[in-house]
Amino acid sequence: MNILKRNIFALYVIKTAKWFMLFMPIIVLFYQENGLSLRDVLTLQAVYSIAVIALEIPSGYLADVWGRKNTIILGAILGTIGFLIYSFTSGFYEFLIAELVLGVAQSFISGSDSALLYDSLKNENKEKYFIKYEGRVLAIGNFAETIAAVVGGFLAEISLRTPFYCQAIVAFIAIPAAFSLYEPLIERDKLKSGFKQIISIVKFSLFKSKQLSFNIFLSAVIGCATLTMAWFLQAYLYDIQGFSKYQIGIAWSVVNLTVGIATIFAYRIDKILGSKTTIFAVLIVIGGSYIMLGLNATFLAFIVIFLFYFVRGIATPVLKDYINRSCTPDIRATVLSVRNFVIRILFSVFGPFVGWFADIYSLQQAFLISGIIILVSGSVVLLFYFSVNDSNKS
Repeated sequence: MNILKRNIFALYVIKTAKWFMLFMPIIVLFYQENGLSLRDVLTLQAVYSIAVIALEIPSGYLADVWGRKNTIILGAILGTIGFLIYSFTSGFYEFLIAELVLGVAQSFISGSDSALLYDSLKNENKEKYFIKYEGRVLAIGNFAETIAAVVGGFLAEISLRTPFYCQAIVAFIAIPAAFSLYEPLIERDKLKSGFKQIISIVKFSLFKSKQLSFNIFLSAVIGCATLTMAWFLQAYLYDIQGFSKYQIGIAWSVVNLTVGIATIFAYRIDKILGSKTTIFAVLIVIGGSYIMLGLNATFLAFIVIFLFYFVRGIATPVLKDYINRSCTPDIRATVLSVRNFVIRILFSVFGPFVGWFADIYSLQQAFLISGIIILVSGSVVLLFYFSVNDSNKS
């Protein structure tokens, strides 16, 4: 097996270990069994998000300086430790430590894996196939999540802690896979250790390089929209469509499969439509789906939901590829971490606002206002994006 194939296979294994989340179907029940209130549950998730946000960019920079393989190894080890803590503890503060560890683990792998994949392909002059392979990696993750939801439910019949025992084993699988990675050869001469260099890269990504900044902001708008839908879909199916909890679980599995299938074909769709048409279609479908769900609660809503998730599967690898094309190898992991950081910051503002709006008015009205905000903000970014790209070609 050559180096490229070995890296791709290892990334498949790592993605499976990260997304094979056996605990997800029973996580709230597990917390409640261990004496946690709903407020405690939300606090834990907030801590996880803060840990990821705080280290997102520094960990990406560390990957560029120290090596993507090394940060992925560290992330895999910390991920295993996090689930071991969950497996053998039973209190709020112990779970708090576990969430902090898992948040740090996520930040070390996030961005580093995509950067390593792109540079592995670039070393073989095959970077044009990034969307194809990134789509496959994401598809494997979505398929793993779908299967894990079913398996985790069966394991929970033994005990609510059993999925966590098994999750620690699954997480451990990522460690040997991470050690098997080969660090692609890239130019690192431009890098200077220190906080100033991180700030320099952030400024370059968000302000100095217009092409890169608009790619990141466009990706942030779409990423924020898809994250928001993930949190509100279950409420929509339960409150508006009248789904039972069992039916919601089935629907969740189906939409994850839809995303997985779409990511496999993302590179072909982008190649056929071209970048302009692809990202325009992504914005229209993502924003338009919110409006359609706000206006319509009939059977047509299910078609809209599946179309939304199909386009979501296309958007992630395609938008990451556009960012990869706009930056140099020596800062790629940091730039991808900047992208993830902006998405999370935007979501931390937009998500609570939409939730507040839904509480004050209604869930469907919240979908309407969300769709309008997404379409307006996305259109502004898109106009600048097209103007910058056109000026670069002229």
